[in-house]
Amino acid sequence: MADNKLFRVQVVSPERIFYENDIEMLEVRTTEGEIGVLPGHIPLTSIIAPGVVRFKVNGETKEAALHDGFLEILPDKVLVLAESCEWPDEIDMNRAKEAKIRAERRLKGAEGEINVSRAELALRRALLRLELSEKYKIKH
Repeated sequence: MADNKLFRVQVVSPERIFYENDIEMLEVRTTEGEIGVLPGHIPLTSIIAPGVVRFKVNGETKEAALHDGFLEILPDKVLVLAESCEWPDEIDMNRAKEAKIRAERRLKGAEGEINVSRAELALRRALLRLELSEKYKIKH
């Protein structure tokens, strides 16, 4: 990278290389809170929590839904190992609505013995998908 105003980011999920580019800034939610990464950031490893990931490129911000994973900040690049990652136009709103209803039902105890943390995580993922779809007015 000749330009020290940029750094390389690679987001990899089990299905694909989701995103790879030289960017100005990365914003991601970790289990410790939101983090913004600029060129020259100190090396760091963190656990990703479900949230919106933002890539600032050429003054514009691209957003995607990022569901769990690991973040590794190195001197010359940032690597995100994601359980899954979706652009707003890849989100199926009907599926997300159904997942939200199922998770809420589980949390209310309507389905017997449940794993509460799994149900809460499923609810957070569904809400994240719905929020991003609504923001970009995606209809599926």
